[in-house]
Amino acid sequence: MALCVHYVDKKGMIKERFLGIVHVRDTTSLSLKEAIFSLLDEHSLSFSRIRGQRYDGASNMKGELNGLKTLIMRETQFAYYIHCFAHQLQLTLVVISKKNKDCGWLFDALGDLLNVVGSSCRRKDLLKGKQAEKTAKAFENGEIVTGKGLNQELGLGRPGDTRWGSHYKLILNVIYLYYTIREVLDLIGNDARNGDDARKTNNVSFAIESFDFIFMIHLMERIFGIMNELNKALHRKDHDIVNVMPLVTLTKERLQNMRENE
Repeated sequence: MALCVHYVDKKGMIKERFLGIVHVRDTTSLSLKEAIFSLLDEHSLSFSRIRGQRYDGASNMKGELNGLKTLIMRETQFAYYIHCFAHQLQLTLVVISKKNKDCGWLFDALGDLLNVVGSSCRRKDLLKGKQAEKTAKAFENGEIVTGKGLNQELGLGRPGDTRWGSHYKLILNVIYLYYTIREVLDLIGNDARNGDDARKTNNVSFAIESFDFIFMIHLMERIFGIMNELNKALHRKDHDIVNVMPLVTLTKERLQNMRENE
């Protein structure tokens, strides 16, 4: 478990420091509390002076009865708990998207694609190899330029509902690697050793070549892109809730304008 402390120094400046990493025998709220208090005691920091605590939304962290935040507030009543706003935004965006009948199926299709292409190291290497070939050819033809941070190797990492921006990154990579993915799926289908593998690969190929898939993945790229700007702002250390609220309003206005006029 990693622990950071957020505090105000004698000059009134807000500081944040990484305190350390602690091995915990399990992830029960009691074990986590003991580990935190032990690390604070090791640095001569009094737990009675804790004025806030912030974790993700897992039940062992924010549970009202025996969650970590409740156990700590029993020791010091001023240790108010705040669920990270960027984390809440990510969870809300993903849940609403998956529950919407018009776009929820897109994430199922992306999951099937990841299962086929990422099911073995050989298939992952095949995708990387084809991407490298296309990049080298584009460079030879003068279609792209080289430079620091350019032409980075892309992959199809499995997104997580609690990993900020992971769904947006997957959508971007699928769009960018689309033609390479189709080529790799053809190779996998032709090389399939049993009918089940061939059928799954053909189903994925058919799905990602449909108009609905192309339209929806580009639409979600636009929506997630707008939300990603707010997400990045929520991660900035020089922002607080007061100056972030206008950004929330601006994001809502951009989404509403997209709905009505685009």
